[in-house]
Amino acid sequence: MNSSGRLVQPKKPLALIVFLENVGHIHGVPLPPWIMRTIDFFTEEYAKLILRLYGAHRRYGRVIVLEDAAATGPQLEAALLDASRTHTVDLLLLVHGHIGQLVGFRGQTMVGNETFDRLRQIYATNPARLDLRMVFGLNCYGLSLANTWLALGAQAANGAMGVNWFPEPTLSVFLRSWLGGLPFSTAVARGNVAAERWWRYILRNHAPEQEHPWITSSRQVIVGVRDLTIDS
Repeated sequence: MNSSGRLVQPKKPLALIVFLENVGHIHGVPLPPWIMRTIDFFTEEYAKLILRLYGAHRRYGRVIVLEDAAATGPQLEAALLDASRTHTVDLLLLVHGHIGQLVGFRGQTMVGNETFDRLRQIYATNPARLDLRMVFGLNCYGLSLANTWLALGAQAANGAMGVNWFPEPTLSVFLRSWLGGLPFSTAVARGNVAAERWWRYILRNHAPEQEHPWITSSRQVIVGVRDLTIDS
């Protein structure tokens, strides 16, 4: 009980769900299947490596990775609801996306309203069943899902305005900042600034008097009801 005599519920530990499926696809670039398989393998292994390198497994009580055949809507729904029974959940989206959708297993499984509508109904009926706190995504058109995450109880989320051409250094800078204790808004902004600085240099010969459309499309927007840190 607190000083006023009210019963205080103990704070739940944190869990991180990583929805991970690269597919090996590069927007607008046709590639042979073997190259796509190679990109898919190495990008997913890289993501798991930097999660360990920057301390996700030390900072979270549980780290749940949904990759390959587990990167589906039903698996995401089940993982969110199962983890929420004992943990407060942060969600990391390392997948491709379309407007209002995530691209799951092999690029053939789409995660959209069939999943989100069920979660909305569950959350509306009993908010305690879904304890979602933060959503960070590299998915294209991530901003189109931002209000969905807020409707499911997330306090902060981000999303690219269009196609996200710059998964790196966005991801590594965000993770290093977030897992290091910086606020969500600062961590997202740092990742975005680093990506724009790096890619402006790479793309500097393209119409230098204008902003490259990839930069505008990839820009990260932050939404939420409050800023937070991994510890708050």
